[in-house]
Amino acid sequence: MSLFSLKPEPIVGIDISSTAVKLLELSKAGKGYKVESYAMEPLPEKAIEDKNIVDGEIVGDAISRVVKRAKPKAQHAAIAVAGPAVITKTIQMEKDMSDDDMKEQIGSDPAQYLGKEGDEIHFDFYLMGPNEKEPEERVDVLLAACSSEMLEARTAALEQAGLKTKIVDIEKYALENAFVMVAQNDPEILEGETIALIEVGATTTTINVLSDQKIVYTHEEMFGGKQLTEQIQARYELTYDEANKMKREGGLPENYETEILEPFKDEMADQISRMVKYYYAQSTYGKQSHVLIAGGCASISGIVEQVSNKVGGHVTIVNPVASMSVASRVSKKALMNDAPALMIACGLALRNFD
Repeated sequence: MSLFSLKPEPIVGIDISSTAVKLLELSKAGKGYKVESYAMEPLPEKAIEDKNIVDGEIVGDAISRVVKRAKPKAQHAAIAVAGPAVITKTIQMEKDMSDDDMKEQIGSDPAQYLGKEGDEIHFDFYLMGPNEKEPEERVDVLLAACSSEMLEARTAALEQAGLKTKIVDIEKYALENAFVMVAQNDPEILEGETIALIEVGATTTTINVLSDQKIVYTHEEMFGGKQLTEQIQARYELTYDEANKMKREGGLPENYETEILEPFKDEMADQISRMVKYYYAQSTYGKQSHVLIAGGCASISGIVEQVSNKVGGHVTIVNPVASMSVASRVSKKALMNDAPALMIACGLALRNFD
């Protein structure tokens, strides 16, 4: 199994987040892509914690329901790993070593490179190029590893749904893959511009800044859509799952928007504004020409205007499938509504064409 290498079998991207399982299957359509199948299935609270699967059976059942609804053609999947159990680092190795020699050297003493014993981790590496200081003698190698426990829990959940894991990616690189595609396909984003993607997740908000087709800056804060769910839950005496469902599908009392949603939107805009200001205070990279908002909260009506008022500049909702055609069996309305939350699933599905 490989963290970077690709297999020839067609794949479907499966993003297992803290609140939902997201499936996206793409095919080539001329010079672009086509959405062949897609589905999302919410996860109950605490099924995933700190990027780790807590209840494998529940997650496996959710993946099974997603597969049943989407009916993807592919039987192989690309998944992502992230969190404290994932390690990425750049090491230097001798220039004339073959890939097999590098793998053998790292595998013979993984603790030297990764601080973990071999039976605790799965690892892979990617040759980046000559080392800047010793280009004639050494090369830079990107080393990636994750805990065996995390990987085995994910592959077992997929197997429960009848899928085989063919690609294991790092979440950051899957996001970068989709981020680059979005920038290339947006006519308003010019080549060489620095753009920010701010993802408001369930518990955290993350800013990723893209420059020269690489994520060059990342910062995370504790703020997310779970706070809105918990406010709904407490105010209207609902269960967490009921509150989460009604937040997405509607049916809440009339005072919800003025008394709960509007204050949350204002708080979300303030949080994004602080993160952009912190970027300018900490980073030496250029001015952000665009701010793209991602995640489930990006679908909240009116959020672009509120963020734009706080941040200024060009603020839009990210849509990784905006330039793609859509199969007739896929609900385009549902897909477009969920699109801001599909960046990682899209980045994984794109691995089929790397």
